[in-house]
Amino acid sequence: MRQATVYIDREALQYNLNRVKQLAPTAQIVSMVKANAYGHGVKDCLTALSGTDAFGVACLEEALEIRELGYQQPITLIEGIFSEDEMQVVVENNIECVVHHQQQLDWLRTYKNAYIGKNLKVWVKLNSGMNRLGFKVPEIIAVINSLKAEGFTCVLAMHFANADAENHPLNEQQKNQFLQVKQACAPVMASCCNSAAIYKWPELNFDFVRPGIMLYGASPFADKSVHDLDLKPVMTFTAEIIALNHIQAGESVGYGSTFSAEKEMDLAIVSIGYGDGYPRAFPKQNYVAINGQQTRVIGRVAMDMIAIDVTGLDAKIGTEVELWGKNRLVDDVAEANGTIGYELLCRLSARPRRK
Repeated sequence: MRQATVYIDREALQYNLNRVKQLAPTAQIVSMVKANAYGHGVKDCLTALSGTDAFGVACLEEALEIRELGYQQPITLIEGIFSEDEMQVVVENNIECVVHHQQQLDWLRTYKNAYIGKNLKVWVKLNSGMNRLGFKVPEIIAVINSLKAEGFTCVLAMHFANADAENHPLNEQQKNQFLQVKQACAPVMASCCNSAAIYKWPELNFDFVRPGIMLYGASPFADKSVHDLDLKPVMTFTAEIIALNHIQAGESVGYGSTFSAEKEMDLAIVSIGYGDGYPRAFPKQNYVAINGQQTRVIGRVAMDMIAIDVTGLDAKIGTEVELWGKNRLVDDVAEANGTIGYELLCRLSARPRRK
């Protein structure tokens, strides 16, 4: 059997959840488990996250999967519902909605009595400069005050566009608008902190924080590693060596013959490729780890195989190779690939088996 494996460390996931509790001790935690728990497998992760206050997902299908698995914590649809018929399902399953445009408000009011009767909160999204979703000032003030007058319990919500950037001017604009709306709508619950903001602005943690990438042991910052943030990688992605070759100086490796050996070397072929979700295009040199020791990937990544330099290493057929995990961080693989850890985690295919 082909040995490409994704290991999920539930203890690491629990550790990272506890880090959120340490950083935001007075806030409720909405653990983001959208996109199949950032590619980790929502079923595998929910057990470790059972101590969270609530879950956040992108769509109704993701919310219903959590309910079918037996979890009763509040769930928030961070993009809201996509059609009116979803509102009845939302109410029946005790799921809370974000509203970010007028049509969603109309659908919400259609089910007003049932929604309020279930004590479900309405998360009202502020567009403070990211310009994706939400009502702008002053419209959102009118929306929240109207909903409150009708008996809805509201949460003012916002998402930072540049929480990972130290001095971006939009940060202050977004913070000031959020505080302005919060004051104008008082009393109102509030939520604006994602993983990066939880670290940067503890004074903004308010009633709910929404950690995502930090739960899974990857960094929301380009200049800080998970070790700097006291987080533990949750996913270890491995494959096994399936062939060994010895090549001479001048011999090439892989499609396009993009790598040419400068001297004699030993290489290993590993059963992994872009068909598994391992990235193909590396503008920078990439590495894997064998027994905790990093070694370079050589030549192009193929659909099912890569070649690695094992000169001087104790490499055998069947030796496990860490593609990312505790010794080769997913953020470092992503940086070599010109992307972010979020993308690599989320785009894993179904081929690697889960453990």
